[in-house]
Amino acid sequence: MIYNQIRNMIASGNQSQVQVPQAQQQPEPVQDSTKEPVKITIILPTNAYFLSGIRDFTLTMTKNMTGFSEQWAYRFQSVVDELCNNAIEHGSEKGQNVTISFVNIPDDSLEVIVEDSGTGASKYTAAQMNNLVKERISMMQGQYLGLRGRGLPKIVAEWTDELLFEDIEGGGLRVRVKKYLRSKEDAVLSSSGDPTHVMLT
Repeated sequence: MIYNQIRNMIASGNQSQVQVPQAQQQPEPVQDSTKEPVKITIILPTNAYFLSGIRDFTLTMTKNMTGFSEQWAYRFQSVVDELCNNAIEHGSEKGQNVTISFVNIPDDSLEVIVEDSGTGASKYTAAQMNNLVKERISMMQGQYLGLRGRGLPKIVAEWTDELLFEDIEGGGLRVRVKKYLRSKEDAVLSSSGDPTHVMLT
């Protein structure tokens, strides 16, 4: 499993070396390595075949390496799926790659960063994406957008605390989303019963 390989790599790479202080020196405070951010980056070919693996990895990683509940793991799965689909469909031509990074700060937050190559026929700039999200959020109040049209305003925007679009130097678009851990919010979600059918708020 790709997840087990990455997890073992992270575990071996995060081992800290402890130095014994000299007798005349005050001992240095021990840093808690479990609070250090853990970043995982995956380079994905623009082939929809690989998206199922990213969905599985997102779900497993969120459930086992973060403090988020199972319900939020399913939500992150949907967020990553939407962002990757957009990067492949609009921002990268066939034969190019998209990059997905997960940055987990234990007991604090999970950030997902998706970058396209900027070679797609219907690519967008950061300014265009900001306007598009605002427009679709406004449209949702008065008309039905369809399942794909609802992805950014209803899934990505509502299920994250921060949504940021950035132009990549040399071409391409970077999308950053972040969700902060809230114990109370997770507790409420845990009482919903079915983690795959969570009511949108």
